[in-house]
Amino acid sequence: MDTEYTVQKLGKLAGVSTRTLRYYDEFGLLKPARINSSGYRIYGQAEVDRLQQILFYRELGLGLESIRGMVTSPSFDGATALREHHEQLLQRRTQLDLLIATVEQTLAHTEGRMIMSNADKFTGFKQKMVDDNEQKYGAEIRDKYGDDVVNESNRQMLGMTEAQYADMQKVEQDMLQLLEQAIQTGDPASEPAQQAADLHRQWLGFSWSSYSKEAHAGVAEMYVADERFTAYYDKHAPGMAEFLRDAVLIYTSTQK
Repeated sequence: MDTEYTVQKLGKLAGVSTRTLRYYDEFGLLKPARINSSGYRIYGQAEVDRLQQILFYRELGLGLESIRGMVTSPSFDGATALREHHEQLLQRRTQLDLLIATVEQTLAHTEGRMIMSNADKFTGFKQKMVDDNEQKYGAEIRDKYGDDVVNESNRQMLGMTEAQYADMQKVEQDMLQLLEQAIQTGDPASEPAQQAADLHRQWLGFSWSSYSKEAHAGVAEMYVADERFTAYYDKHAPGMAEFLRDAVLIYTSTQK
């Protein structure tokens, strides 16, 4: 007979709160196997396995809406999902190893034990950025724009000089600050909003080999359509992803 768990026992086993498990039930993400005569949620082996999958996906940064769509799909295959988790975790370990190596080399350089070029100082960060983007958005972006475009973008990212990398970060920070100001006006056609849209174009240019208004607008639309992009911008200010999308659509419609 399979082991059964109450919500308290399952929470303790998995290291999550009972409140989280109840929310997963209400959200339709993890239903208990049954409700016993005392009204307690009872979970079996299938629910334990699903919770493990959910926590894997959460660790990889996916939103609950996306996770629910995957694990409740009739075509969901637990074994295939585990293989994908394994591959993604190996990629993450490679990222961490590269960052650790960069830190160790920097320490050696600081202590005079080796000479480290400026380019080497940023290798780990650039590789992590590329790998993180592939992990989070790779499938959607490759499906939308094709492998050649994404591979070229990654190549440009990894080939950045120290100065280009710093410039890219500054452009993004300037854009976010302008958006935080502009969003207070509620007008995506305002001057600061349009300046932010232009900075967004410049920021894309660091990894794009060529620019098109259509692609720019398409990326902005994706920020609203995909909750992961939305979450990235909305953490700076509620509604920022949608505001940026609207500003970019106005910007691209007025460019010659």
